[in-house]
Amino acid sequence: METLRFSTAIKAGKQRVWDTMLNDETYREWTKAFNETSYYEGKWEKGAEIRFLGCDEKGEVGGMLSRIKEIEKYRYVSIEHLGMINKGIVDTTSDEVRKWAGALENYTLQEKDGKTEVFVETQVDPAYTSMFQGMWPKALETLKMLCERA
Repeated sequence: METLRFSTAIKAGKQRVWDTMLNDETYREWTKAFNETSYYEGKWEKGAEIRFLGCDEKGEVGGMLSRIKEIEKYRYVSIEHLGMINKGIVDTTSDEVRKWAGALENYTLQEKDGKTEVFVETQVDPAYTSMFQGMWPKALETLKMLCERA
């Protein structure tokens, strides 16, 4: 597993950034960098199951099964990825999934002088490093734009 780190400074308070990051409507916008139809099902609560979903080129719904490992409102959320979802079928045991199951995706928000720094730390299979290095900056740029618009 490889750990990738990304960050951005946003001219907005941490509550606005947090709400924009996790509210359904704006979540769908900033995560288009990963999948144009990206959305989630579940709750942002410690221990809760959450599914990160989207459609593939054939219109089939798929994504990841995850759990909220830790959450501290307006400051920190840690997501533990548990498996894949393909055509409604959850896979937590295949060899492919076992390569990365348990990977964490952590978000830390730090507010100072009217700006919020968003730090993302994500563990990925090295085979996907370059893909995520292209996607994350785009996603964070969109999050920034959504938070800063009047």
